[in-house]
Amino acid sequence: MKKLALTLIKFYQRHLSLINIGIDICKYEPSCSVYTYQAIEKYGVTKGCIKGLWRIIRCNPFSKGGYDPV
Repeated sequence: MKKLALTLIKFYQRHLSLINIGIDICKYEPSCSVYTYQAIEKYGVTKGCIKGLWRIIRCNPFSKGGYDPV
């Protein structure tokens, strides 16, 4: 399951992410997909996906963004 989740994130990063077409609009460093990937590697699929989802929820017009490591 972990390998599948990481493969799906890599597919998104390579083929669907806006960064690939030159649009870098991420407020956070690392980006949400990189953060989720690292969280899944560190904590496993369930906790990693929850942490990644929480990161995406925090990304809104009122957040300051910035450096936010796993």
